[in-house]
Amino acid sequence: MEKEKILITGASGFIGSHLTRKFVDLGAEVFVLTKYLSQVENVRLLDIWDKVKFIEGDIRNLDSLGAIRENRFDKIFHLAAYNHVGDSFRHITENLDTNGKGTANLLESCKDYKRFVYTSSSEVYGKQDSVPFQEDFLPRPISPYAVGKYTGELYCKMKYEVTGLPITVLRPFNTFGPYQSEKAVIPELIMNCLLGKDIVTTEGKQTREFNFVSNIIEGMVMAAESEESIGKTTNLGSKEEISIKDLTMAIHELSESKSTLKIGELPYRPIEIWRMSAANQLAWERFQWKPKILFREGLKITVDWYRRYVETFRNQESGLLKLGKIKTS
Repeated sequence: MEKEKILITGASGFIGSHLTRKFVDLGAEVFVLTKYLSQVENVRLLDIWDKVKFIEGDIRNLDSLGAIRENRFDKIFHLAAYNHVGDSFRHITENLDTNGKGTANLLESCKDYKRFVYTSSSEVYGKQDSVPFQEDFLPRPISPYAVGKYTGELYCKMKYEVTGLPITVLRPFNTFGPYQSEKAVIPELIMNCLLGKDIVTTEGKQTREFNFVSNIIEGMVMAAESEESIGKTTNLGSKEEISIKDLTMAIHELSESKSTLKIGELPYRPIEIWRMSAANQLAWERFQWKPKILFREGLKITVDWYRRYVETFRNQESGLLKLGKIKTS
């Protein structure tokens, strides 16, 4: 039986690397689009480096996507993005070029596929009058990042309406797990707790939902198999809210941290969204997905992983750390 050909953009990112590993485990022929073909730059893929095929290209540059136009893929998962909400206010052009124009460039470069899955974001909802957020709510993005992701959504919807190509749009809600950047709230809190740094937060009354990465990956794989998801937008989320204060306390406890908690010393952001959670009924109706790993279990797995991460990267006797001590004479 011929292997399924999968293309993943953003494969070296947090969610993308987990998705890449999933399809390698499933026995697919996996192609990844990367700006730089470097093991150092793509450390998240290090353990499967020899099991995937690389295409060098930048979605912001249509001319660099020639290798994609020359191939036919069964499924395309588009995760490449400028992905930091706060920083997007300082990098507006890069954000819009990547998330908006980059999505259009990719869609124009891919002509023949069984499924194109666009990974949007719960951030496109912005401030809503009620929760949980339902797919038919009018998006009200309040950051350049959210505007860029919503632009990508709109291009996908236009392309589907005009061509009838099998395009699926997913809106994952906050995701966490091993290998996530320390710029995200959960790994930032975990690292500070493990390193004994003061934990300084707002009062933490705002709520979010957090989804363990393997749940989101499973949802993406299942959505790509579902005929019911073609031409539609579907949330991926747990509908389980937790306040930032309770999240901070849970991480402090699980990490057995001696860090001093300074809850309430930071002001709220002017554009704070007070509640965010996903209506997830359509994910069940369209492709029978619901989260398997509960939040607390996923959080424990993540804290344990970052503890090993600290031992590897911060331990002065670590072979990895010693690589930085270059002898020039």
